[in-house]
Amino acid sequence: MSNATSAKTPWVESPDGYLDRTPILQFAMTSVLFAFWAIASSLNDVLITQFKPVFELTDMQTALVQSAFYAGYFIIAIPASLFIKRTSYKVGIMTGLAFFALGCFIFFPASRLITYEIFLFAIFVEAIGLSFLETSADTYATLLGPKRLSTLRLNVAQTMNALGLLTGVLLGKYFVFQDSNLHTEMEKLRKTDPQAAIDLASEQLGRTLQPYIVVMIVMLVFIVLFAIVKFPKCRPQTKEGDVAKATLGETMAYLGHNGRFWQGIVIQFIYIGAQTGIWSFTMRLALNVSEQAGAPISDRESANYMMISYIIFFVGRISASYLLSKFRETRVLAVYMIVGCVVLIGTAFVPGMASVWLAVIVSLFLGPGWPTIYSRTLKTVEDRRHTETAGAIIVMALVGGAILPMAQGALSDAVNMQFSFILPAIELLVVGLYFMSEFKRDKYTPAQLKEMTEKGEIAN
Repeated sequence: MSNATSAKTPWVESPDGYLDRTPILQFAMTSVLFAFWAIASSLNDVLITQFKPVFELTDMQTALVQSAFYAGYFIIAIPASLFIKRTSYKVGIMTGLAFFALGCFIFFPASRLITYEIFLFAIFVEAIGLSFLETSADTYATLLGPKRLSTLRLNVAQTMNALGLLTGVLLGKYFVFQDSNLHTEMEKLRKTDPQAAIDLASEQLGRTLQPYIVVMIVMLVFIVLFAIVKFPKCRPQTKEGDVAKATLGETMAYLGHNGRFWQGIVIQFIYIGAQTGIWSFTMRLALNVSEQAGAPISDRESANYMMISYIIFFVGRISASYLLSKFRETRVLAVYMIVGCVVLIGTAFVPGMASVWLAVIVSLFLGPGWPTIYSRTLKTVEDRRHTETAGAIIVMALVGGAILPMAQGALSDAVNMQFSFILPAIELLVVGLYFMSEFKRDKYTPAQLKEMTEKGEIAN
């Protein structure tokens, strides 16, 4: 970057795209984006609970909500990265916000046509926007400051994700759910008054529109905010000061020889499948177990378990951010994943409502999973010309949230909902073993890295 350019901004971009300091306003606005896709994700959990009785779906069929959601991520991530490479992270973010708002708008016709497919289409369009947002923001957050703090910075930004999850389930609880058990009510009406059952289904689907109106308005406001605030480019540069670029073919050839990168992709696929499966079926587990115990709870009461899950998730993410600032990240993550596995084994086999509380508690150990895997995997890409596309491929690993919850739903249909939690237990075990295998590559604590950087022994 030239001196003339650097004088106009409070930050200086290094040749690899990182900044010498973190711009607070820009980092804060980028961090808020993490709440937006979390809101959409937790509203999906609400929709799964709402759609099952209305459309008479199996547990595997309800998982199509997540399939439509994460399929959008998978299909659009690479095109989004190419778009970002041609424009900027800022334009990519604004495009994502626009598509997200469009997906919310499609809930207007969806809530009136009473067909499962149009809801799935609306969710898919949302996911197109969210794919742009994640492809931009996940990578951008790692670049908005010194390189040595990239993982910590992403974990800090991801704390907004937990707040977004809580916001989404609150919107669902008070705008969508009612103080009744919709499954029981629909079953009774279908036997005694089929027309009343159809009318109730129409009413309940109409209620799904309300939270998306709120979200759409917020998206439009943020498009304006991003349009008026100046953001750093965070692009790698040539020696002449130009932005260094690589074609998609060059990037894929480069990544094709990077075994650690693809290992990280597989682990991210497995991790997000576990997290999505746990959250997709926690409310269903609460409804099932309470009914079996002879004290069925309402849909609105079942949402309380997700609210507590997300609060615990937020606590877990904050505590993980602190631990990651003090200890080696592979040790922290290995412990979190292995303990999470043990808790989920309890969910699968402990009788009564205790199993539900174990499904809730496991969220404490999910906090640092996605951002740490993302950051470690991106760090394996040493040639920064390939950053955007590599980041997009990591985002594509979110398709694990489309596939593995369907497998969990199929297991629930074949055995029961409680036992199906054994699948995410196995998945967290695999992730934990991955971090244990990475011990040898994680040689220094954050304090040691800072000291070595100050001495000039390693790059910032």
